[in-house]
Amino acid sequence: MNGKTEFHPTRLVVGVTGASGAPIALEALRQLKAAGTHELHLVISAGGLRVASEELGERGVEALRGFADVVHEDSDIGAPIASGSFRTAGMVIVPCSMKTLAAINAGLASSLIGRAADVTLKEGRPLVLVPREAPLGTIHLRNLLSLSRMGVRIVPPVMAFYHHPQTLDDCVRQLAARIIEPFVPEPADLIRWGG
Repeated sequence: MNGKTEFHPTRLVVGVTGASGAPIALEALRQLKAAGTHELHLVISAGGLRVASEELGERGVEALRGFADVVHEDSDIGAPIASGSFRTAGMVIVPCSMKTLAAINAGLASSLIGRAADVTLKEGRPLVLVPREAPLGTIHLRNLLSLSRMGVRIVPPVMAFYHHPQTLDDCVRQLAARIIEPFVPEPADLIRWGG
């Protein structure tokens, strides 16, 4: 030891579930990795793997994993992120399926993603969900309202146009920056409304 304290990045859990939106997850992970402020713990559900394979191809699934520092299996309920004593900055689930949303709202921790979200809530840490469904039914809206009342940040993948996007990638970059904002206060890719 030379008297310097080693840097230990804050841990952040990222879940990817079986809803459309894998390109948003990939961009959010890319921006988080570029920020360099967190040790990224990634969990992809079986449904998430299937959808990501369809939307990104096999190389895209590997890219998702490549941005993570640690990859956990969704079936591994004994993983460190399943415990409240494993300190994290919080959790992002992008995209968040309605099944996962309902499970979190009901406190069903039958998967690692569900358990990690449950731990995040019970420990009072920030939880960001990117719900992907359209149209939204009454049950979906009720679950979203319930989670919002628990302090969960709900960020639907809604495009903004005030920054004059030229491509779909521009929209995805802006959306991903809004998703990670609670953990990276000034995301490099975020374009703010100028008034």
